[in-house]
Amino acid sequence: MTREQYILATQQNNLPRAENAQLYPVGIYGWRKRCLYFFVLLLLVTMIVNLAVTIWILKVMNFTVDGMGNLRVTKKGIRLEGISEFLLPLYVKEIHSRKDSPLVLQSDRNVTVNARNHMGQLTGQLTVGTEGAVFGHSVETPHIRAEPSQDLRLESPTRSLIMEAPRGIQVSAAAGDFKAACRKELLLQSTEGEIFLNADTIRLGNLPTGSFSSSSPSSSHSRQTVYELCVCPSGKLYLSPAGAGSTCQSSSSICLWS
Repeated sequence: MTREQYILATQQNNLPRAENAQLYPVGIYGWRKRCLYFFVLLLLVTMIVNLAVTIWILKVMNFTVDGMGNLRVTKKGIRLEGISEFLLPLYVKEIHSRKDSPLVLQSDRNVTVNARNHMGQLTGQLTVGTEGAVFGHSVETPHIRAEPSQDLRLESPTRSLIMEAPRGIQVSAAAGDFKAACRKELLLQSTEGEIFLNADTIRLGNLPTGSFSSSSPSSSHSRQTVYELCVCPSGKLYLSPAGAGSTCQSSSSICLWS
């Protein structure tokens, strides 16, 4: 057998017979293929929508490598610019503004600042309302002033108001009056020094007036215009009609009721 005959005989034995062969289709056909394409298309649309929403959020919130919006993260901490609103409590160590601008805190109602110790107890409180500032405890400050063309008022509605200074307290009104009013007693006390009143005119109003009977008939018909200032042993002052001599002893019944 020659080489060509051997190759021809071998190819004929390896050829499959058409009558005995069964063909099986390979792949996805029919409704399965359509469902697969539909899910692939739906996944692609979802990815595009998510990407678009993510880009929109980044643009609206102004996300950058340094922070978000007006909030910037720096090496020294967090820097917040513009108007911000906090719905929950904010705990910080220090809040300060720029060197060339003030720090403004605004609220529709009162603004309350509390100071607490390590045990959580309230040690100081500052409340700023429509009527002014309310301090819950002592206040230490080098300067208190009102706005231009506005009055400055210090008031304690239910307790006393105490001002203390080791080197003195000075109250002056350069272009107006100085008034001190109280409901009961106004006490001026100096333990070691003196109380000095320096003015062109010193007036003491609403002093009680004692009665004095003069033996002179002419004095009873004339109007009394001159009085003598008298002092009781308790320090109470009263007026007595002036006469030729001192009349304080004659109307000393006022001192008995002092």
